[in-house]
Amino acid sequence: MKSLFVNIKKWFKRFETNHQMSEAFINCIFLAMSGGFQDAYTYFTRDGVFANAQTGNVVLMSREFMTGNFKQALKYLFTILAFAAGVFFADRIQKHFKYAKMFHWRQGILLLEIAILLLVGFMPQKMNTLAAVMVSFSCALQVQTFRKVKGYSYASTMCIGNLRSGISSLSDYIQNKDPEEFNRTVYYFGIIFFFAIGAGFGGVLSDNFGIHIIWTSCILLLISFILMFKEKIS
Repeated sequence: MKSLFVNIKKWFKRFETNHQMSEAFINCIFLAMSGGFQDAYTYFTRDGVFANAQTGNVVLMSREFMTGNFKQALKYLFTILAFAAGVFFADRIQKHFKYAKMFHWRQGILLLEIAILLLVGFMPQKMNTLAAVMVSFSCALQVQTFRKVKGYSYASTMCIGNLRSGISSLSDYIQNKDPEEFNRTVYYFGIIFFFAIGAGFGGVLSDNFGIHIIWTSCILLLISFILMFKEKIS
């Protein structure tokens, strides 16, 4: 138990080390909250479609196809395709603008995300499928663009990979008592926690305020955008 508290203390001292701001834990908090918020928003406000959880969309799509409900199945299929397109687009942006000097290419992605989500907030319920497709595209941009927290691979818009990595790191820490594995464990579970916070607020606020509440995610992404003007953390 004493060893556990010692490692917690060391972790807080190392909370910010010399990494790019895009990998800083504080930045990843806002990204994870935004990712959770967007998933809850599309599910509760845009006709039961996940923005991030494409596994869930595949399950729901398959059920609709199997039962002959093709119109319902297509809304999931379009969202899945939009997510794939977002990953591809973000990858192309990185390859073409990785060394841009005006501002970081990741900041450009954030501005595009914000613009997309601003537009989604104006779309009426009759445009739910298109709105969900656009949010899914936005989430894919984010998950492809921000892939590390403190040098560790992670996903800011979904949990299963982070959960697997967090449990694996915890197992390694128990086995070897390596402080680095402890740090890794805390980061992964921290990201899951803040994703859950974002999703919780997204669900509650969506129920109470409807389609415009997606603009909350724009605020979270704007904070991340501003933080990234500080290139490194020390």
